[in-house]
Amino acid sequence: MQNSGAPAITTGGSQAAPITNASDTTNDAGPPHGKSSQVQSSQAQSGATAQHAQSINCYARFVNGPGVVRLSPKQKLRLAFDNLVNPFNLATILGEAGIEITADSHTAYGPGFPGWGRLSGVNFTQDMTDQFFGTFLVPTITRTDPHYHRRPDLSIPRRVLHCVYQIFWQPADDGKHSLNYPQIFAPVFDIAISNLYVPGQQTHFSADAERYGIGLATAPIDNFITEFVPSIASHIHTHVVLVQRIINHVAANPP
Repeated sequence: MQNSGAPAITTGGSQAAPITNASDTTNDAGPPHGKSSQVQSSQAQSGATAQHAQSINCYARFVNGPGVVRLSPKQKLRLAFDNLVNPFNLATILGEAGIEITADSHTAYGPGFPGWGRLSGVNFTQDMTDQFFGTFLVPTITRTDPHYHRRPDLSIPRRVLHCVYQIFWQPADDGKHSLNYPQIFAPVFDIAISNLYVPGQQTHFSADAERYGIGLATAPIDNFITEFVPSIASHIHTHVVLVQRIINHVAANPP
Protein backbone atom coordinates (compact mmCIF):
# COMPACT_ATOMS: atom_id res chain seq x y z
CA MET A 1 0.00 0.00 0.00
CA GLN A 2 1.34 3.40 -0.95
CA ASN A 3 -1.50 5.89 -0.64
CA SER A 4 -5.15 6.14 0.15
CA GLY A 5 -7.56 5.46 -2.67
CA ALA A 6 -8.47 8.97 -3.78
CA PRO A 7 -4.95 10.49 -3.93
CA ALA A 8 -3.64 7.45 -5.79
CA ILE A 9 -6.24 7.76 -8.55
CA THR A 10 -5.57 11.46 -8.89
CA THR A 11 -1.84 10.84 -9.15
CA GLY A 12 -2.30 8.22 -11.85
CA GLY A 13 -4.35 10.62 -13.95
CA SER A 14 -1.96 13.53 -13.53
CA GLN A 15 0.99 11.40 -14.57
CA ALA A 16 -0.68 10.15 -17.71
CA ALA A 17 -1.90 13.57 -18.87
CA PRO A 18 1.45 15.15 -19.81
CA ILE A 19 2.41 12.10 -21.83
CA THR A 20 -0.86 12.17 -23.72
CA ASN A 21 -0.36 15.84 -24.49
CA ALA A 22 3.19 15.20 -25.65
CA SER A 23 2.00 12.49 -27.99
CA ASP A 24 -0.71 14.78 -29.40
CA THR A 25 1.81 17.54 -29.92
CA THR A 26 4.08 15.20 -31.84
CA ASN A 27 1.26 14.02 -34.07
CA ASP A 28 -0.01 17.56 -34.75
CA ALA A 29 3.39 18.95 -35.67
CA GLY A 30 2.74 18.18 -39.33
CA PRO A 31 2.57 15.28 -41.77
CA PRO A 32 5.68 13.11 -42.02
CA HIS A 33 7.95 13.74 -44.97
CA GLY A 34 9.67 10.68 -46.39
CA LYS A 35 10.60 7.35 -44.90
CA SER A 36 12.87 8.81 -42.23
CA SER A 37 10.05 11.00 -40.92
CA GLN A 38 7.76 7.99 -40.70
CA VAL A 39 10.40 6.06 -38.76
CA GLN A 40 10.92 9.00 -36.40
CA SER A 41 7.18 9.36 -35.92
CA SER A 42 6.86 5.63 -35.18
CA GLN A 43 9.73 5.76 -32.71
CA ALA A 44 8.22 8.80 -31.00
CA GLN A 45 4.87 7.06 -30.64
CA SER A 46 6.55 3.91 -29.31
CA GLY A 47 8.49 5.97 -26.80
CA ALA A 48 5.35 7.78 -25.68
CA THR A 49 3.54 4.46 -25.31
CA ALA A 50 6.39 3.04 -23.19
CA GLN A 51 6.42 6.16 -21.02
CA HIS A 52 2.66 5.96 -20.65
CA ALA A 53 2.90 2.32 -19.57
CA GLN A 54 5.50 3.25 -16.97
CA SER A 55 3.33 6.12 -15.71
CA ILE A 56 0.37 3.87 -14.86
CA ASN A 57 -0.24 4.06 -11.16
CA CYS A 58 -0.33 0.42 -10.05
CA TYR A 59 -1.97 1.28 -6.75
CA ALA A 60 -4.77 3.12 -8.56
CA ARG A 61 -5.36 0.02 -10.67
CA PHE A 62 -5.40 -2.08 -7.49
CA VAL A 63 -7.92 0.24 -5.83
CA ASN A 64 -10.21 0.18 -8.85
CA GLY A 65 -10.01 -3.63 -9.26
CA PRO A 66 -10.70 -6.31 -10.34
CA GLY A 67 -8.18 -6.42 -13.22
CA VAL A 68 -5.61 -9.22 -13.26
CA VAL A 69 -2.05 -8.35 -14.25
CA ARG A 70 0.15 -11.33 -15.07
CA LEU A 71 3.48 -11.21 -13.24
CA SER A 72 6.63 -12.87 -14.48
CA PRO A 73 8.79 -14.89 -12.04
CA LYS A 74 11.20 -11.96 -11.89
CA GLN A 75 8.36 -9.59 -11.02
CA LYS A 76 7.11 -11.94 -8.31
CA LEU A 77 10.60 -12.07 -6.81
CA ARG A 78 10.81 -8.29 -6.93
CA LEU A 79 7.40 -8.03 -5.29
CA ALA A 80 8.54 -10.34 -2.48
CA PHE A 81 11.67 -8.23 -1.96
CA ASP A 82 9.72 -4.96 -2.00
CA ASN A 83 7.21 -6.32 0.53
CA LEU A 84 10.06 -7.39 2.81
CA VAL A 85 12.07 -4.16 2.79
CA ASN A 86 9.07 -1.84 2.75
CA PRO A 87 9.77 0.78 5.46
CA PHE A 88 6.34 0.21 7.01
CA ASN A 89 6.97 -3.52 7.16
CA LEU A 90 10.34 -2.98 8.84
CA ALA A 91 8.81 -0.51 11.29
CA THR A 92 6.09 -3.05 12.09
CA ILE A 93 8.66 -5.78 12.77
CA LEU A 94 10.63 -3.52 15.11
CA GLY A 95 7.53 -2.19 16.83
CA GLU A 96 5.97 -5.61 17.35
CA ALA A 97 9.21 -6.96 18.81
CA GLY A 98 9.51 -3.95 21.11
CA ILE A 99 5.97 -4.41 22.42
CA GLU A 100 6.50 -8.12 23.05
CA ILE A 101 9.79 -7.64 24.90
CA THR A 102 8.34 -4.77 26.94
CA ALA A 103 5.31 -6.85 27.91
CA ASP A 104 7.39 -9.91 28.84
CA SER A 105 11.11 -9.58 29.54
CA HIS A 106 11.43 -13.30 30.31
CA THR A 107 11.07 -14.58 26.78
CA ALA A 108 13.64 -16.86 25.15
CA TYR A 109 15.18 -13.77 23.54
CA GLY A 110 16.11 -12.07 26.79
CA PRO A 111 15.28 -8.60 28.14
CA GLY A 112 16.20 -5.12 27.00
CA PHE A 113 17.73 -4.03 23.73
CA PRO A 114 19.57 -7.33 23.12
CA GLY A 115 16.31 -9.26 23.38
CA TRP A 116 14.54 -6.72 21.20
CA GLY A 117 17.25 -7.05 18.57
CA ARG A 118 17.16 -10.86 18.61
CA LEU A 119 13.36 -10.99 18.36
CA SER A 120 13.39 -8.42 15.55
CA GLY A 121 15.89 -10.55 13.67
CA VAL A 122 13.78 -13.68 14.08
CA ASN A 123 10.62 -11.86 12.97
CA PHE A 124 12.43 -10.45 9.95
CA THR A 125 13.71 -13.90 8.99
CA GLN A 126 10.24 -15.40 9.33
CA ASP A 127 8.82 -12.64 7.15
CA MET A 128 11.57 -13.23 4.61
CA THR A 129 10.69 -16.93 4.47
CA ASP A 130 7.01 -16.11 4.11
CA GLN A 131 7.66 -13.70 1.24
CA PHE A 132 10.01 -16.10 -0.54
CA PHE A 133 7.60 -19.03 -0.51
CA GLY A 134 4.25 -17.21 -0.47
CA THR A 135 4.95 -14.42 -2.95
CA PHE A 136 7.67 -15.88 -5.18
CA LEU A 137 8.38 -19.62 -5.21
CA VAL A 138 4.95 -21.24 -4.81
CA PRO A 139 3.16 -18.72 -7.08
CA THR A 140 5.88 -19.17 -9.70
CA ILE A 141 5.71 -22.98 -9.66
CA THR A 142 1.89 -23.10 -9.63
CA ARG A 143 1.51 -20.08 -11.96
CA THR A 144 -0.81 -18.32 -9.57
CA ASP A 145 -1.14 -14.68 -8.65
CA PRO A 146 0.20 -13.76 -5.17
CA HIS A 147 -2.04 -10.68 -4.98
CA TYR A 148 -5.36 -10.37 -3.29
CA HIS A 149 -7.79 -8.94 -5.85
CA ARG A 150 -10.25 -6.37 -4.55
CA ARG A 151 -13.83 -6.25 -5.81
CA PRO A 152 -15.12 -2.72 -5.10
CA ASP A 153 -17.67 -3.28 -7.86
CA LEU A 154 -19.60 -5.82 -5.74
CA SER A 155 -22.09 -5.28 -2.95
CA ILE A 156 -20.87 -5.31 0.66
CA PRO A 157 -22.14 -8.85 1.43
CA ARG A 158 -20.52 -10.23 -1.73
CA ARG A 159 -17.26 -8.44 -0.93
CA VAL A 160 -17.29 -10.06 2.51
CA LEU A 161 -17.82 -13.47 0.91
CA HIS A 162 -15.07 -12.69 -1.60
CA CYS A 163 -12.62 -11.99 1.25
CA VAL A 164 -13.32 -15.42 2.72
CA TYR A 165 -13.34 -17.68 -0.31
CA GLN A 166 -10.26 -16.12 -1.91
CA ILE A 167 -8.25 -17.81 0.81
CA PHE A 168 -8.89 -21.03 -1.11
CA TRP A 169 -9.81 -19.92 -4.64
CA GLN A 170 -8.31 -17.03 -6.59
CA PRO A 171 -7.20 -15.85 -10.07
CA ALA A 172 -4.25 -17.57 -11.74
CA ASP A 173 -1.70 -16.10 -14.13
CA ASP A 174 -3.80 -17.05 -17.15
CA GLY A 175 -6.83 -15.11 -15.86
CA LYS A 176 -8.73 -18.24 -14.88
CA HIS A 177 -9.26 -19.39 -11.28
CA SER A 178 -7.46 -22.08 -9.33
CA LEU A 179 -6.68 -23.17 -5.80
CA ASN A 180 -4.86 -20.56 -3.77
CA TYR A 181 -1.70 -22.64 -3.56
CA PRO A 182 0.42 -19.89 -1.91
CA GLN A 183 -2.06 -19.53 0.95
CA ILE A 184 -2.55 -23.28 1.40
CA PHE A 185 1.00 -24.62 1.00
CA ALA A 186 3.43 -21.76 1.73
CA PRO A 187 2.69 -21.77 5.50
CA VAL A 188 3.80 -25.41 5.64
CA PHE A 189 7.29 -24.39 4.53
CA ASP A 190 7.29 -21.40 6.86
CA ILE A 191 6.43 -23.53 9.89
CA ALA A 192 8.92 -26.26 9.01
CA ILE A 193 11.78 -23.80 8.58
CA SER A 194 10.92 -21.74 11.67
CA ASN A 195 11.07 -24.94 13.73
CA LEU A 196 14.78 -25.10 12.94
CA TYR A 197 15.78 -21.80 14.56
CA VAL A 198 13.00 -20.07 16.50
CA PRO A 199 13.88 -20.39 20.23
CA GLY A 200 11.28 -21.71 22.63
CA GLN A 201 8.91 -22.84 19.89
CA GLN A 202 7.20 -26.21 20.25
CA THR A 203 7.98 -28.38 17.23
CA HIS A 204 5.72 -31.41 17.61
CA PHE A 205 3.00 -32.11 15.05
CA SER A 206 0.05 -30.89 17.12
CA ALA A 207 1.75 -27.53 17.73
CA ASP A 208 2.56 -27.18 14.04
CA ALA A 209 -1.03 -28.08 13.11
CA GLU A 210 -2.34 -25.51 15.57
CA ARG A 211 -0.13 -22.76 14.11
CA TYR A 212 -1.21 -23.70 10.60
CA GLY A 213 -4.89 -23.70 11.58
CA ILE A 214 -4.64 -20.33 13.32
CA GLY A 215 -2.86 -18.84 10.32
CA LEU A 216 -5.50 -20.12 7.91
CA ALA A 217 -8.38 -19.01 10.15
CA THR A 218 -7.00 -15.48 10.54
CA ALA A 219 -5.99 -15.08 6.87
CA PRO A 220 -9.35 -13.48 5.91
CA ILE A 221 -8.58 -10.64 8.32
CA ASP A 222 -5.82 -9.49 5.98
CA ASN A 223 -8.23 -9.71 3.04
CA PHE A 224 -10.87 -7.67 4.88
CA ILE A 225 -8.31 -4.95 5.55
CA THR A 226 -7.07 -4.95 1.97
CA GLU A 227 -10.62 -4.94 0.61
CA PHE A 228 -12.21 -2.24 2.75
CA VAL A 229 -9.47 0.09 4.05
CA PRO A 230 -8.91 1.79 0.65
CA SER A 231 -12.66 2.38 0.37
CA ILE A 232 -12.76 3.93 3.84
CA ALA A 233 -9.65 5.99 3.15
CA SER A 234 -11.12 7.33 -0.09
CA HIS A 235 -14.04 8.77 1.90
CA ILE A 236 -12.20 10.21 4.89
CA HIS A 237 -9.17 11.36 2.83
CA THR A 238 -6.52 10.24 5.27
CA HIS A 239 -3.52 7.94 5.16
CA VAL A 240 -4.06 4.73 7.11
CA VAL A 241 -1.11 2.81 5.72
CA LEU A 242 0.80 2.37 8.96
CA VAL A 243 -2.21 1.03 10.86
CA GLN A 244 -2.97 -1.37 8.02
CA ARG A 245 0.62 -2.65 7.85
CA ILE A 246 0.64 -3.34 11.60
CA ILE A 247 -2.65 -5.24 11.50
CA ASN A 248 -1.54 -7.13 8.37
CA HIS A 249 1.66 -8.25 10.05
CA VAL A 250 -0.09 -9.34 13.23
CA ALA A 251 -2.68 -11.25 11.22
CA ALA A 252 0.00 -12.98 9.16
CA ASN A 253 2.10 -13.86 12.20
CA PRO A 254 -0.24 -14.91 15.02
CA PRO A 255 1.36 -15.55 18.43
